Amino acid sequence: MKASEVRELTDKEIVERIEAEKTNLLKLKLNHSISPLDNPMKIKESRRTIARLKTILTQRKLSQNQ
Repeated sequence: MKASEVRELTDKEIVERIEAEKTNLLKLKLNHSISPLDNPMKIKESRRTIARLKTILTQRKLSQNQ
């Protein structure tokens, strides 16, 4: 998910996406510990998506406070 796509979402949708990505990341990590994933880069991609979502959410909160 690109940053431009995330900026189009509402705050509530971003929070929901963060929770969904966290559960997805947990599942990927567990599956990878049991048997190697076909594409382990999905773990990295999921972590970055979570970070991107959190960053944009933080930017919005800071801009509202000003």
